[in-house]
Amino acid sequence: MNSLNESKIGVEQLKSQIKVIAAECGFDDVGIANCDLSECAPRLKEWIDKGYAGDMDFIAKRLDMKIDPNKLVNGVKRIVTLRMNYFQTRDKSMSGMQFINASDKGFVSSYALGRDYHKVIRGRLEKVARKMKSIIGPFGYRVFTDSAPVMEVELGVQSGLGWRGKHTLLLNKDVGSWFFLGEIYTDLDLPIDNPETEHCGTCNRCIDICPTNAIVAPYKLDARKCISYLTIEHKGSIPKKYRKLIGNRIYGCDDCQLVCPWNKYASVTAITDFNARDPLDGKTLVSLFSWTEAQFGKFTEGSAIRRIGYERWLRNIACALGNAPTTPEIIRALESKKSHDSALVREHVAWALDEHF
Repeated sequence: MNSLNESKIGVEQLKSQIKVIAAECGFDDVGIANCDLSECAPRLKEWIDKGYAGDMDFIAKRLDMKIDPNKLVNGVKRIVTLRMNYFQTRDKSMSGMQFINASDKGFVSSYALGRDYHKVIRGRLEKVARKMKSIIGPFGYRVFTDSAPVMEVELGVQSGLGWRGKHTLLLNKDVGSWFFLGEIYTDLDLPIDNPETEHCGTCNRCIDICPTNAIVAPYKLDARKCISYLTIEHKGSIPKKYRKLIGNRIYGCDDCQLVCPWNKYASVTAITDFNARDPLDGKTLVSLFSWTEAQFGKFTEGSAIRRIGYERWLRNIACALGNAPTTPEIIRALESKKSHDSALVREHVAWALDEHF
């Protein structure tokens, strides 16, 4: 591994170069944090102890790695945090909130309409690291993007990229919250940035809009109530008390971002990989429910949606169809899956049909 003391470039100059390289690789901003996350450890432990993580047992199992980056990557000294915007215009005739109110259409969270961000960002993070190597020679590093026990929001705050909003997402004064984060854990002793201060003030729009009251207090989210958790992370039956509240949201939920005043500053992404795919954007629930398993595999290839699998895809859409206006077409669609091989699908189809009679 290389030491900056052996390099011909100083740390401040390298930091400036990293910002240039990051921009060349498609990132919109970059900051650098140290590895001390001890202050947030009590809050995270309390969140887990209250059961707010739901079925996401992996968070507690790898808690030590989240709190101490050196337990994830030995020898790490600094964490380079990078931001990439993904905001895009949806169907040109409708805004995001209009989509949510169009109960015959399937609402997919904006981040999932294009190519899987894990694939996009990981490759670009590696490209940033390779370009850094070309300047200073070999050094120790690992890249991550929402794929390991990494406290992304906290690192974003400490890197100066934004503050934790009351909805618990990272917010930035210039672009709002429509962005992904990626990290480069490195053994380079780089200068760190100053943490960002909080700018939510008295605004509670995200708390007030949440359909399931999942934001139980400012900066505290009960994942068990969150529609994103229920439609993506949760593997079993969706609790009946939340099914009507889910509306037409079949993969994720953007309500808290759609009403956030800071998102009026969002700029459309230049990354074409994030553009909405035609099979997903603005399609009716009936057409999406008609997909065969082979079609699901084809239309979600390279998409984050594929991770939930065909069974949960049908579960989610069945729930949304139960909330849609009663039409012969919707009844026929539901009845076509009454005898589906999956008990999970059959349960939600039966519930949806009951909602129409």
